[in-house]
Amino acid sequence: MLGLNRNDTLLLIFVAIITLAAPILMNPFPTESSLAQFNAGYPDLMQRFVIFGIFAIGYNILFGLTGYLSFGHAAFLGAGSYACVWMFKLFGYNVLPGIVLSVIVAGIFSVAIGYISLRRSGIYFSILTLAFAQMSFALAYSVLGQDMWGLKGGLTNGETGLQVYSNDPQIFHSEAAPNLPHLFGVPMRETWIWEYGAWQFQFNAGFYLCAIIMLVVFYLSMRIFRSPFGLMLRAVKTNQNRLNYTGVNTKPYTLAAFVISGMYAGLAGGLLSAMDPLAGAERMQWTASGEVVLMTILGGAGTLIGPVLGAGMIKYFENIFSKINKGILEGWFSFLPESVADPIVSVLYLFTGSGWHLTLGLVFMLVVIFLPGGLVGGLIGAGRRLFRRGGGKAAKNTQPTPTSQAAE
Repeated sequence: MLGLNRNDTLLLIFVAIITLAAPILMNPFPTESSLAQFNAGYPDLMQRFVIFGIFAIGYNILFGLTGYLSFGHAAFLGAGSYACVWMFKLFGYNVLPGIVLSVIVAGIFSVAIGYISLRRSGIYFSILTLAFAQMSFALAYSVLGQDMWGLKGGLTNGETGLQVYSNDPQIFHSEAAPNLPHLFGVPMRETWIWEYGAWQFQFNAGFYLCAIIMLVVFYLSMRIFRSPFGLMLRAVKTNQNRLNYTGVNTKPYTLAAFVISGMYAGLAGGLLSAMDPLAGAERMQWTASGEVVLMTILGGAGTLIGPVLGAGMIKYFENIFSKINKGILEGWFSFLPESVADPIVSVLYLFTGSGWHLTLGLVFMLVVIFLPGGLVGGLIGAGRRLFRRGGGKAAKNTQPTPTSQAAE
């Protein structure tokens, strides 16, 4: 099916079902329940799940297949965001042209950076990409944010961020179209609510646009992984020197992987601006590049679905655990005596609210120590162990007993 083998087809169907049913699956607790705090089925967070899943899928094509560790992919995320907002300012709020321009701009940007950075490998490549990303951040934050070429605020509007104003040209804007990001008249913020008993589910147009795009790029990444091009990238990761000794020029392959990965990042940046028409220099900071590295490693570098799981985990901690304040914790443990509840709340509060990074750090440490292959590697290993145990028992049960041998 679609050029995939049976296992990949089943994986794609599984991911499609989980993604499209996310508004229901991510709201397991009733709205009035005290555990409703852990529900993640609201549009803004679900959009971030799939958008950063796209970002991580693209990064995995570079890091997971070739082993090249880039610390500068946030530059392409930011470039895609700015390109999409400029499309809104100049032409109109239709998100499709903005997303296309984001991919093109990020691709051109990644060719320039990749051509220089890939002249080195290992830690030197990582430092070069980090340097380019920080230079891009500095340009967006200050140099390109100053008045130039008759533009107030320059190309990026500095620390304020680029946004759409009422006096922008928007030459293709129609009065019939909504004055918000839309896809041929369907606003990205349009939400349909379905209430079922104590549960409430929100189906958002913007989420489903991002979800469908994520499924498409996930399918493309599967084709890349299984293609001869993907096999060559794996060979680069295994032993690039051996390939060079045999006369194979690996630079075109690594540059192609870098550009494809950068275009994925630009697509994610364009989608971020399509959901909220604002682009800021903070999307180019080194912390954003480090975040996608964590997503890929947590989920499982070199696996297909791993980066998506890693992105979902990090964004879940960032948006759910960061909102658990001391009042919520006190409500959870109100059934306990105050002398017992207060110490528990004080300790747990260190790992929630503004301290959610501590929880994420502990999870990351546990995954790296006990699941070096990431979440997917750990699940596959556990499945193999269970299968072997079950197979071993079945084999033992099929051995002839002394009684049966005597009967024969």
